[in-house]
Amino acid sequence: MIGAVTTPESTGVLVLAGTPIGRADDAPPRLAQELARADVVAAEDTRRLKRLTSDLGVEIAGRVVSYFEGNEEARTPQLLEALEAGERVVLVTDAGMPSVSDPGYRLVTAAVEAGILVTSVPGPSAVLTALAVSGLPVDRFCFEGFLPRKAGERARRLEALDEEPRTMVFFEAPHRTQATLEAMAEAFGADRRAAVCRELTKTHEEVRRGALGSLAAWAAEGVRGEVTVVVAGAVPAEPTTDPDTLRALVSSEEAAGVPRKQAIADVARRSGVPKRLVYDLVHKA
Repeated sequence: MIGAVTTPESTGVLVLAGTPIGRADDAPPRLAQELARADVVAAEDTRRLKRLTSDLGVEIAGRVVSYFEGNEEARTPQLLEALEAGERVVLVTDAGMPSVSDPGYRLVTAAVEAGILVTSVPGPSAVLTALAVSGLPVDRFCFEGFLPRKAGERARRLEALDEEPRTMVFFEAPHRTQATLEAMAEAFGADRRAAVCRELTKTHEEVRRGALGSLAAWAAEGVRGEVTVVVAGAVPAEPTTDPDTLRALVSSEEAAGVPRKQAIADVARRSGVPKRLVYDLVHKA
């Protein structure tokens, strides 16, 4: 087969094992089997791993090592050595699939480059679960992970996604959810449809659906738990390029109290034309 990787029998196997995002009984049956047979289990949080194995009724006979953001770079060569020595290394994170906004990417890349077999135990995914229950289009979507923490960087990232037609999925920390929703409402428009999925599959699971503006107001009361935000993609508008019409639309926005910069952005988005075009028309006038 063209492009196939032949793995020597003397090398080990890297297993990316998906873990439950909420309920332990959502774990795939193979997870317990892989944990029990592993020579090495690399865990993002060894304490959470201990709770999980207790819930699954499995005992780990191999070595358990920590593998998290703080030591990922240093630990990767050690795990690669174990793989090259023929050991079976199982990688687990706190929830979901390793390397998806979690530790794992460095190790996967190193293993692939070394010609080591990389396989997986498919498991629950907050990305797909949130997308499925959001009520938003699922035929095309993109995963954007965590947005930058700094307001300016976050605004620039969202501005770059303003015309993204696919449904977008984001992860967010509960204490930053309100600020993120407000930034999204400013970048995409307060009326853009979205869903905030909190504590998916857990006892206090909650899915809030609505416009970004109303969701931001709801989040002001405080948000707890793991949060995944799903936002509808942009709907292509029929381009409106008539200069007088565009100027009039901006003037109307400003008369309603919207700052000029935001008014230009709003009119450009709704009219389906570049912001620079509207900016030039308004300022040249």
